[in-house]
Amino acid sequence: MKRQAGTAKAPRIVDVKSQSEGFRANRAARRNVLVEDYVELIADLLDEGMEARQVDIAARLGVSQPTVAKMLARLANEGLVTQKPYRGVFLTQAGASLATDVRRRHGIVEAFLTALGISTENVRIDAEGIEHYASEETLAAFERALNAGLQSFMAADGVKQGG
Repeated sequence: MKRQAGTAKAPRIVDVKSQSEGFRANRAARRNVLVEDYVELIADLLDEGMEARQVDIAARLGVSQPTVAKMLARLANEGLVTQKPYRGVFLTQAGASLATDVRRRHGIVEAFLTALGISTENVRIDAEGIEHYASEETLAAFERALNAGLQSFMAADGVKQGG
């Protein structure tokens, strides 16, 4: 196979430090995904005027109540929630702050995917994962693209929005 001038293939493997940093960041995000999902859901339930009860959290996350109980104990140990007997779960100030940050990231990702013309169903599903893994630099780039008129650009380019 003949290579064209000026189209040198980039190396597939990066330097050790860069590669290990990528894997390290991914592992850190994976460790935080569940914590962030629980805190965000608890905030959503409370903001809707509902109690954040174990049974409701389990149903919405599609997990068992013992799984929820174990995670709530972890969140309490980390100072993110408090539990009151015969009542629900409540966020501490640290938990509320984390929920605000997760919601901010989630909103940016949803807006970006929507602007790209991704269907509403896939926006909901994909944003739930991407929000945990996107760096602040990436989120800032998403916001810049949105503020620069990404949605209008995509619409002008013939991309069906949210379909």
